[in-house]
Amino acid sequence: MLSKNQIKYIKSLHNKKERNEEKKFLVEWEKSLVELLNSDFLVELLVISEDFFIKNRNLVSKFKYEILKADELSKLSTLSTNSDGIAVVKQKENLELKNNSEIILILDEIKDPWNLGTIIRIADWYGITKIIASNNTCEFYNPKVIISTMWSFIRINMYYTDLEEYFKWVNFPIYGAFMNWENVHKTTFEKSWFLVIGNESNWISKEVEKLVTKKITIPRFGKAESLNAWVATAVILDNMKRK
Repeated sequence: MLSKNQIKYIKSLHNKKERNEEKKFLVEWEKSLVELLNSDFLVELLVISEDFFIKNRNLVSKFKYEILKADELSKLSTLSTNSDGIAVVKQKENLELKNNSEIILILDEIKDPWNLGTIIRIADWYGITKIIASNNTCEFYNPKVIISTMWSFIRINMYYTDLEEYFKWVNFPIYGAFMNWENVHKTTFEKSWFLVIGNESNWISKEVEKLVTKKITIPRFGKAESLNAWVATAVILDNMKRK
């Protein structure tokens, strides 16, 4: 049975301020929990339903856990309904990521958590394991981000930094998604590079734009004004893989 302090602690992790101070975050939903328990993340506590325990007894038994009724779980959850469980997990350190002859995604001011989560999921789909984000990009450990990654968060390393400072030491090509530049369908991509994606409203910031070495665009055939950041990410990465 959870103590009042444990209940208060779990609820506090709904908030960014508490997550940052405690260096912990929450994972919810059955499939995400199963993937989490098979990953290298450090799980502090599992609060799960009896059904989840029965289905995953051998996996769960390796961790500290408490079994709660469905209505009790829902009161602790960030979701409207949760009949599976919640994990309290230790955040990973914000360690610098370097390009070791690979493709790295750069996110500049991606503010919406659902956008960020979907971009992480897309990166995982295309085999990209590193994402570098501006300091004003949405928090990786936001519950909405974790949920929308559909458990891809366990395979992606993310590093928050000042992008201007970071790019001072970069020797690989830096591609950036803009309007009305080189057609991505005709672009010849290098083997190792960075791809910068900005937000839909303001595009890539002026500070980062001046560091981009090659501007590319997704050609428009209709009349839509713009593409969502995650859509643009998927289209560019798909074209890159075709090449």
